[in-house]
Amino acid sequence: MDQRTDALSEAVIITGPGAIEVATRPKPKPGPGEALICLEGSGVCASNLTPWSGPDWMQFPTEPGGLGHEGWGVIEELGADVQGFSVGDRVAALSFHAYASHDVAPVANLVKLPEALADQPFPGEPLGCAMNIFRRAEIKPGQTVAIIGIGFLGALLTELAAGAGARVIAIARRPFALDIARNMGAAETLVMDDHWRLIEEVKRLTDGVFCDVVIEAVGKSWPLDLAAELTRERGRLVIAGYHQDGPRQINMQLWNWRGLDVINAHERDTAVYIDGIREAVQAVVEGHLTPASLYTHVFPLDKLDQALDMTRDRPDGFMKALVTP
Repeated sequence: MDQRTDALSEAVIITGPGAIEVATRPKPKPGPGEALICLEGSGVCASNLTPWSGPDWMQFPTEPGGLGHEGWGVIEELGADVQGFSVGDRVAALSFHAYASHDVAPVANLVKLPEALADQPFPGEPLGCAMNIFRRAEIKPGQTVAIIGIGFLGALLTELAAGAGARVIAIARRPFALDIARNMGAAETLVMDDHWRLIEEVKRLTDGVFCDVVIEAVGKSWPLDLAAELTRERGRLVIAGYHQDGPRQINMQLWNWRGLDVINAHERDTAVYIDGIREAVQAVVEGHLTPASLYTHVFPLDKLDQALDMTRDRPDGFMKALVTP
């Protein structure tokens, strides 16, 4: 490869609702305390779907690589004043232009990937989210835990909760997702179809007590309403779904009467995200977290539009999309 070509990188620009183009540009340069990462891939996050649909507040075109934040790869270049990292280190990165062949991130936003994970995809941000949500849920052995929504995050939380000794009731609309939940350790699986039927079924499964912990991992109004109904008195309702499509009305009378502890499990402190990614690395190495089977579809970078559409449509057999340069 000649020097001119070697100095270039590729990045996806989202030009409008449902439309992309791939741009070639000079490689970004790392500043002090930063690293240039040659990306091996990025996960495709469901939080991208609202911007992808083109709401009024969305501005197009995006910055090159924009919306991508689940990247991993190899450090290619370091800026000044960097300690603890070397060129050639394989890392998970919390960066924000990861729909690209290269991205720059502060080294404080990097987590080294050990040799045990060599050649394995590692979208650090969602794996770290799962660990942080699991910590906030405070699940204990012997508890009954309902998880509403078995996408990538819900499947990981099912495995973590079951591994902690909880009895997991997994609730999802797709039979494929319920099969995944059973493989991840769910004791019971229920189709998410009718609100009142589900309440009665969980009531029956819990001898009328309902669940110690309920994790809502959908990000829609109805599953949030259902989650409150399934949480026992003095139980813990954990909001893990990403609610980005407007206000919510909740049944505060029910929340008050049952004395629910309501936890919004979304973190905003970068250091907490990074701690979660570190915990995820350890959990995967030790076999407590096994995400490999959940990466069901891999697309080249120039097919990001197809990956986003599939993430939106969630056909049978789909769980998580990755894009690779």
